[in-house]
Amino acid sequence: MTALEYRTIPEAQLERALDLHYLVFLGKNCEDDLRKLHREILEHCDAIGAYEGDELVGLLAAHPLSLSVPGGELPCAGVTFVSVAPTHRRRGVLSGMIAELWHRCAAAGQPLAALWVSETGIYGRFGFEPATRAYTLKIDAERPLELRIEPDDRPLRLVPAEDAPAVIGSRHAAARAERAGRVARDDFWWRTHILPEADEEDDDLSPPRVVTIGDTGAEPAGYVFYRTQTDDEGRGTAHVYDLEAESPAVAAALWRYVTSIDLVDTVKAWGRPLDEPLLRLSADRDQVSVTQEFPALWLRVVDVAAALEGRVWSAPVDLVLEVTDAGVPANAGRYRLVSAPDGDGHRVRVTRTGDAADLTLGIRELAAGYLGDIGATELVRVGLAAEHTPGAAALLESAARTALLPHTSDEF
Repeated sequence: MTALEYRTIPEAQLERALDLHYLVFLGKNCEDDLRKLHREILEHCDAIGAYEGDELVGLLAAHPLSLSVPGGELPCAGVTFVSVAPTHRRRGVLSGMIAELWHRCAAAGQPLAALWVSETGIYGRFGFEPATRAYTLKIDAERPLELRIEPDDRPLRLVPAEDAPAVIGSRHAAARAERAGRVARDDFWWRTHILPEADEEDDDLSPPRVVTIGDTGAEPAGYVFYRTQTDDEGRGTAHVYDLEAESPAVAAALWRYVTSIDLVDTVKAWGRPLDEPLLRLSADRDQVSVTQEFPALWLRVVDVAAALEGRVWSAPVDLVLEVTDAGVPANAGRYRLVSAPDGDGHRVRVTRTGDAADLTLGIRELAAGYLGDIGATELVRVGLAAEHTPGAAALLESAARTALLPHTSDEF
């Protein structure tokens, strides 16, 4: 067999790359309009190809993302379009592409990589782990939404989808600053990933609808993005994809709006944070139900020291972490974390050390808690981390805690 080589896919071969992707995913989403969209997305990615001679047998693309982390943001490789030819399975093609990605992350100064998985059993062995989780909510809209607080009474406005990024972009940016796990959205991202004319998964859905709330001429206090769908009897469902609000009263007004749309009997909201305010604001929890909890963004820490120093910590910390990492051996070893005050939080200085470890954990476990989702004490309790100094896990957990749970709804 010819040895495999990993190199950048030239622009002239991107159509071949899409053919491979559609082959692997059983021909799904290869209509002309979607193919054009996918081609444009690939053009904005770092596209890694696995070649056997001149034959393209593997594809892995990476968006150059900026991901919000506690107290700031870091460069992140957003992995997508992962495809291996069915004739070349179990030959190390994916492993080779991932290894090439790690080299490119190091060269580009990206301490993090992230993806949404199609098969959850694959990516753990490469060091990825869910770092945010989400709910799907279902709201009975056949009767008025009962709320425990009074909704904001400022006016609502329907905004054309093509104008929406300029109108609501600042509100999304403000939300990113408050919550880890959020992707920065430029005009390209808004158009291709958030507000495309057609929904890639369901042809029966309407074009995107965007409604804002706030005083005329002022920055919106909040917005909701949704699509609608009708059944054979003309009854409708509103699918909420994005809702941001500067206050609980604004959120209440937006939820009240989507549940009061004429002909809509049901509202479904995918990808809501686990600390979604509506679950507390609802006066009748039989009207608002959680139908699904799922792991959302899978994170990989590619550079341990840079990632740890790149976020703000909520409490002082001085301990030694031992990290195991078979995929990026340069990460493996012991790190001393010593914090210093930085505004309302703390920054840590990270140095390599030969001192005894207070806590040992794998690279997957580090990713699970990095954004503030899973606490170190839980990892110790279930046997996925080892505490050598009593109280070390609680100390790390306290320092990693965030006011709001991390949340991601931007699929890529």
